[in-house]
Amino acid sequence: MIRTATVLVLPLAVLACASVEDDQPFVSKAPAATVTGEPQRCLNASTISRTIVHDDRTIDFKVGSRTWRNTLPNSCLHLGIRRAISYDVRGNSLCAGEVIYVLDGPGSPSQRGVSCALGEFVPVELAARSRED
Repeated sequence: MIRTATVLVLPLAVLACASVEDDQPFVSKAPAATVTGEPQRCLNASTISRTIVHDDRTIDFKVGSRTWRNTLPNSCLHLGIRRAISYDVRGNSLCAGEVIYVLDGPGSPSQRGVSCALGEFVPVELAARSRED
């Protein structure tokens, strides 16, 4: 009986780490924004003052008065629910393709959960009524 339970748990653990995809097009819950420039692969991590998680694929990074929107290439399980991330910085840059971790549970220290890759950073200006400052 224990052997059977272990076999059933392993596929569930693998599914928790997999990207969540379906046939429906992705619709972000992020506030409306206008693109103001060309996408960048990297941001200087020491200048990031705040991150705002909107859903399982969309994170806004605040750098000074600018907002850089990052749309992950794939859905990231529990990101939109937990709304808390961590990441490791190498060489002072946070770049597309690097991994973020969804933080599981409140308190300090939170445990790292699912890992997901970042997309490119797109400079945006938030619509006037949806700014989060």
